[in-house]
Amino acid sequence: MISSTDPIQNLAKLIACPSVTPLEGGALQVLQSLLEPLGFSVERPVFSEDGTPDVENLYARRSGNGPHLMFAGHTDVVPVGDEAAWTFPPFSAKIHNGQMYGRGAVDMKGGIACFLAAVARHIGKHRDLRGSVSFLITGDEEGPSINGTGKLLEWAKQKGESWDASIVGEPTNPERLGDMIKIGRRGSLSGTIVVHGVQGHVAYPHLADNPVRGLTSLVESLLYPAFDQGTEDFQATNLEVTTIDVGNPAVNVIPARATATFNVRFNDSWTDETLMAEIHNRLDRAAARGKLRPGKADPVNYEIVWRDRPSHVFLTRDEKLLGALSSSVEAVTGKRPQLSTSGGTSDARFIKDYCPVVEFGLVGQTMHMVDERVAIADLETLTQIYERFIADFFA
Repeated sequence: MISSTDPIQNLAKLIACPSVTPLEGGALQVLQSLLEPLGFSVERPVFSEDGTPDVENLYARRSGNGPHLMFAGHTDVVPVGDEAAWTFPPFSAKIHNGQMYGRGAVDMKGGIACFLAAVARHIGKHRDLRGSVSFLITGDEEGPSINGTGKLLEWAKQKGESWDASIVGEPTNPERLGDMIKIGRRGSLSGTIVVHGVQGHVAYPHLADNPVRGLTSLVESLLYPAFDQGTEDFQATNLEVTTIDVGNPAVNVIPARATATFNVRFNDSWTDETLMAEIHNRLDRAAARGKLRPGKADPVNYEIVWRDRPSHVFLTRDEKLLGALSSSVEAVTGKRPQLSTSGGTSDARFIKDYCPVVEFGLVGQTMHMVDERVAIADLETLTQIYERFIADFFA
């Protein structure tokens, strides 16, 4: 039997796999080799969609009589960047000064390694689970998130699977382990404004329409006033313009079009439909009063192109799930974690349609950075939290 009770060994094996999105890199094979000796049945479906790379995923389950707890996560990692800038090779899992270095150490192979160790310890002590535990692991979280968790959940549901609760092992803690549990996330909506003008010579502006003039007034209408002041559970809705493009290399040519791309992180004051309507209304008003130049009163000619698959806002209020996890964190670390909805999106946005879901994992200060690393002590502490949580959840 392959031992999987040590989170340090588990993580070292996972980091050694160069599973940069969308490559499996051997990481799912490592998980399978560790889960099957613990009595888990393992399947590794591959999903496809035109225009996106095929992605291999993993679903493992050990069944028992009682509620069904899902642990969700991803083995894919972001690119390493400048490998020469790393103190140690990014897939070496080198331990130095109490830290393990490697891409994915905290985001989020570390969380998977700890939950696996916690399950193995629980089974070693109790032989049986008082319920069912499953691992739902994707290779597409850091990529387009098309052939990953969303399809894996639907695939499992079609096979008759259902879950009572889920914990996602993302690195949720800002400074110290035990700081924060994520109980929800803001929604995310993206779009591109396209303003159409008339190309011409800059010396003869009366013969052209400069779309840049119109675009500035439209963008300003989205930035001011604020969409809201926040709610009891969520931060204020915030829109950021992420790029403005004209694509005009000539200094003496008025361009024919200009674009601005934006992303909005929105709270539960909005749905994606109501927020789209508000943005349309703001742009229509700004376009109607926009003046391309003195003597031209025509409205700004624009269109908006929405990106596919907006993420919906959600909030988890499951007392059993939150109570068991919060108590476990406090029992091990001595502090009560903050319940937060801050941060970006995660695959919890797919899981919330199937069961209550929260997120809790390692400290995320080095995720996606050169020299991503995790404190060895934190791996043991997180394993102890997860192990206590499993026992409390099934109690």
